[in-house]
Amino acid sequence: MQHIKQLIKDKLGASSQPAQAIEQHLKAAADWLLQAQRGTPDDGVAHSYDIRAGKWNASYPETTGYIIPTLYDYARHYQAPQYAQAAYRMTRWECDIQMADGGVRAGTMDAEIVAPTIFNTGQALFGWASAYTETGEEGFRVALTRAADWLLAAQDEDGAWRRFASPFTTSKLNSYNTRSAFGLVRTAQALGDERYLQGAVANVDWTLGRAKENDWLPDNCLAQNPDQSALTHTLAYSIRGILEVGLAAGRDDHIERALRMARRVAAGQRRDGALPAYYTPDWRTRSNWSCVTGNSQMAINWLRLARITGETGLIEHARRANRFNMSIQDLCTDDLNVRGALKGSHPVNGGYMTYRYPNWATKFFMDGLMLEQLYDKIDNIG
Repeated sequence: MQHIKQLIKDKLGASSQPAQAIEQHLKAAADWLLQAQRGTPDDGVAHSYDIRAGKWNASYPETTGYIIPTLYDYARHYQAPQYAQAAYRMTRWECDIQMADGGVRAGTMDAEIVAPTIFNTGQALFGWASAYTETGEEGFRVALTRAADWLLAAQDEDGAWRRFASPFTTSKLNSYNTRSAFGLVRTAQALGDERYLQGAVANVDWTLGRAKENDWLPDNCLAQNPDQSALTHTLAYSIRGILEVGLAAGRDDHIERALRMARRVAAGQRRDGALPAYYTPDWRTRSNWSCVTGNSQMAINWLRLARITGETGLIEHARRANRFNMSIQDLCTDDLNVRGALKGSHPVNGGYMTYRYPNWATKFFMDGLMLEQLYDKIDNIG
């Protein structure tokens, strides 16, 4: 019944509350991520909490990987070492479950198919790079190097990743793998090895070589939709990768492309600050529900672009997206399984992570709020 109650609240607007201080929202989100870690039998982070089934889903190596830098950032900027300790345990767990070839498995720990995949390996790089930078622990350096070398070995000469697509998505050639290229950037920065930056640039060059005249990227969603539309979640992944690879490599053409794409997304922002979940190849919006993760991810992109390019008008788009997500974060419920978490969709029955609270929605929510609050202090957020 919990999922029905939440749906009714969402439909009636009763789940929206005035935003509180950013620190209050951040603390609740950070505490929920630790609750999601406690919800599993290991030190990974539960993929999600399912309010329809009333249970935590198994640990998810991909997103645990990029939650690690978020918790390290939060611990450092808010003098809260317990969150760094949790991030450390997550990193040790990622080392323990790394595959023999250096890759990171697709899906959750209870998935029937066990296979390495490009995107998940790329996201785990963020955790190992962050933890190695924070601690200097040799085991983290070794795991990071093995995973990054596996990605380079899997890359074709033109920069594309055509092999090792996720068995759990229907799209097999993914423009949003620029987010994996971004992971290689973090590896290059942590290890001081230019090979990884070169691999990242090659992937972004290949990806942008396939772009349409209006900057739309093909194959940029988790599923092959008949109208070729893409989720804001994967649109934001691709934009962030293009931006950060361009910044690291001194490629103004990459940064300009990311800026144009981000402007296109901003044009579809609703009056309440949320983004419709899908955009079509002519950059029109398609859906009356919002992918909550995409809102936070685009807030991050707009804030980064504002700082890098000086286009400060993007800051207001980011602030509005953040305020919308703050308004739907439940800070009052006694249910620790959802207090402080962000839903997959709003309303909760929307088409992405339906009736679930995925850990990455809360992770990107934290990143967006920290980047807004600490605008001049954080450059390394994942």
